[in-house]
Amino acid sequence: MADKSGNRGGKAMDKVEAKDKQHKSWTLVAPGWGKYDPLMCAWAAPVTERMIALAAIRAGSRVLDIACGAGEPALTVAEKVGPTGAVLATDFVEEMVNFARSKAQARALTNIEFRCVDGEALDAPDGAFDAVTMRWGLMFMPDPVACMRRVHAALKPGGKVVVCCWTEAAKNPFVTVPLGVLQRHMEVPQPPAGAPGIFALASPDRLRQVFADAGFRNVAIEQVTLPMADFATGAEYDVFIRELAGPVASLFVQLPAQTQEIVKQEIARDAEAFSATPGRVVLHGITHVAVGTR
Repeated sequence: MADKSGNRGGKAMDKVEAKDKQHKSWTLVAPGWGKYDPLMCAWAAPVTERMIALAAIRAGSRVLDIACGAGEPALTVAEKVGPTGAVLATDFVEEMVNFARSKAQARALTNIEFRCVDGEALDAPDGAFDAVTMRWGLMFMPDPVACMRRVHAALKPGGKVVVCCWTEAAKNPFVTVPLGVLQRHMEVPQPPAGAPGIFALASPDRLRQVFADAGFRNVAIEQVTLPMADFATGAEYDVFIRELAGPVASLFVQLPAQTQEIVKQEIARDAEAFSATPGRVVLHGITHVAVGTR
């Protein structure tokens, strides 16, 4: 039973457990983000460019990128702001941060700093940034409002935050196809309302409320469609999604080896059946791109 401080059990402990689950999930797929980095950079380029435009990022801007993963959009932003600007990129998975840092070094980018830190525990100076970006990270946080309040404090007055979160499951077959297969072979409990997960902020109303609760104004939300898988065969897609999607990978590894082989075949088969592109497996995703002003 929890005491009022939440030190044992209760809501506070639930958040700790949820955070640990997310950390394990994304640590598991960190190598996959390195392996498929060129593909992901190409497929996500339209949303990266839209984020930069909405955040009014330009030469000389100081930008904070939270949940940078393998380095995007942080590295593209660093090139945009140039030598007179600066980027601080954070992620809570050390392996992701190390890979992103190596990419910056390979590109001789000296205006970007990487830190391994939890976005909900961000310790950034007040009013230090012109813009904040967060691509596909906020929905995995147990307390997204807490993170956004820290973002609000870190921004200069008039500064903008741009956040990307996936829309509802039906619009994102790139992840629902494998999840559907897994549900045929194991119990996949439905997360309670408000729990972190890939579709936790699919509702634009809830996403807008998170912005409002954190103090942001002039909130606007739009959608961008992306090709989130484009492969010659379902088998290639199967390997990709299991190595890249934390929610899929964390479920898959719980299965017995014999069942895993069946699931691999079914993911490949179902992806080929779902794809509307003859001769290829092409699955799309639709993401919210939300902007708010400090």
